[in-house]
Amino acid sequence: MRRMASRKSIQVNAPRRRARPLWRRRKVLFSVAAAVLAAILGVGWWVVDSGRLALATNHLRQEMIALSAKGGLTVQEVLVTGRSNASRDSILGALRLARGEPMLGFDPHEAKVRIEALPWVKQATVLRRLPDAVMVRLQERNAVALWQNHGKFHLIDDRGEVIHVDTLELYSDLLVVVGEDAPRYASELLHVLGSQIGLMGRVRSAVRVGGRRWNLRLDNDIDVRLPEIDVSAAWARLAEYERTHDILARDISVLDLRLPDRLIVRRNPNSLTPAKGGRDT
Repeated sequence: MRRMASRKSIQVNAPRRRARPLWRRRKVLFSVAAAVLAAILGVGWWVVDSGRLALATNHLRQEMIALSAKGGLTVQEVLVTGRSNASRDSILGALRLARGEPMLGFDPHEAKVRIEALPWVKQATVLRRLPDAVMVRLQERNAVALWQNHGKFHLIDDRGEVIHVDTLELYSDLLVVVGEDAPRYASELLHVLGSQIGLMGRVRSAVRVGGRRWNLRLDNDIDVRLPEIDVSAAWARLAEYERTHDILARDISVLDLRLPDRLIVRRNPNSLTPAKGGRDT
């Protein structure tokens, strides 16, 4: 499957003609700064006189936000990069923004926490881009396998964590791993399998055995028993057998790689011809 990160621009409402950037309007900025300073001086005496610091701070904050909005610091655009699987609506819902809201009333940190709680998001950066834009940078989770556990399937990422999705149909071509601790070791197994691309494409499922090693099921129903240690060497050995002896085309049911110096082959019980290329058990 293709997982391509792309730069997408999410418009909060209908497209509009972009206003001239506020940082070019020096008179407007000076006016906003003067108004904010006046607000600070206006409430300062009341804070000292009453001691109600928290209430005064909140009041001052609201005044500043209102003045900044009147000066043009309002949300007009949301820019998102790195989005491939996370939906547009889920990101906007987590941002909780609407066009025209004051920029200074938006809390990037709180938005970051909400976005990182989305199923596909691994990490997010949320920034204000004055005068009128919010920038969201996403690092999405990488789906690597389907985990079968107690008869149910779950999509997992490269850290072995479950990605909660509505349907698994789009991921049916991923490797299926089975076993209680299979998600923890799935990424490591995929790294080994990827060292022999030709063989990797033939692996359909992997079963974790005793929390120590893997048994693989190939697309022609041959079971490959991998060792507990030196898995990469064993996998490379099978690739060499395939190149030199075309071993996977034989009528066999099991290829046992657990011994480091040999390949043990078990014939298909329904086969009428002897297997070649290894010792039968």
